[in-house]
Amino acid sequence: MNLDDATRERIAGLIEANPVMLFMKGVRGAPQCGFSAQVCQMLDSLLPEYATHDVLSDPEVRDGIKAFSNWPTVPQLYVRGEFMGGCDIVRDLYASGELHEKLGVAAPAGAVTDVTVTVTEKAAAELQRVASERPGQLLHLQIDARFDHGLFFGPEQPGDLSVTSSGIELHLDPLTASRANGVVIDLAETDRGSGFHIENPNAPSPVQQLTAKELAAMRESGEPFLLLDVRTPQERETAQIEGSRLLDEATAREVEQMPKDTVLVFHCHHGGRSQKAAEHFAALGFTQVFNVVGGIDSWSQDVDPSVARY
Repeated sequence: MNLDDATRERIAGLIEANPVMLFMKGVRGAPQCGFSAQVCQMLDSLLPEYATHDVLSDPEVRDGIKAFSNWPTVPQLYVRGEFMGGCDIVRDLYASGELHEKLGVAAPAGAVTDVTVTVTEKAAAELQRVASERPGQLLHLQIDARFDHGLFFGPEQPGDLSVTSSGIELHLDPLTASRANGVVIDLAETDRGSGFHIENPNAPSPVQQLTAKELAAMRESGEPFLLLDVRTPQERETAQIEGSRLLDEATAREVEQMPKDTVLVFHCHHGGRSQKAAEHFAALGFTQVFNVVGGIDSWSQDVDPSVARY
């Protein structure tokens, strides 16, 4: 098919703006085809964040991406501007470890064989009840790169590790196994009734919130930290906090190589975008991660009125 210039520019812009860009049917949390779901599952196991574009809701891109990539099917994965391929090729790259290398994450050094997971007696009783309603199905624990946890029933998968606690057999895929040692599964009461609560000592430290005044005090104390601005270059031209650095792709790569105890402070305009960026780096293992509540707008109001508001 012919690809018009406007659609070509839109597709190129999406690829350029997102280091990992997946064109798929549906969205990350709700894939609308099995092949898209498989690629999401692989990426979820490796990355806390990546971008997706739903071609079902965008007919121009749905047809255009096939001509753009000279590839007849969707999903299609791009990593730092390089076309990786569709589901089958991505699956092969994942199995060989090449996808890990392209994404800049460590390939598994070998299968984890010694994992301790504790299921409390209360949780075990409820899981046994649920299992009785699903004969022939196995209970799986899944932990993705964001340390989001899931319990579900399904068939056995090749390479799964089996662990047993309180009479409950759990099946873990290899990457989940590497993140699961010490996990405790309990049954907790909430306002909506009972539900499973999973505590994982391997999960990254939560993002700590910092007011603009507290940031100013941190600067005055001389404590070493890196202040990262996650806004656009255009916003930064309008106003910026002295000493901050724009979190572009090059800076992000540099930060990723720093010691995991480096103090990272993130800010944006009002605090929303920077919270997501902070969560991303916390998921990578950084232990001292802060988000500036209210962003640069609070800095202008509470600390330095000379910084323009917009």
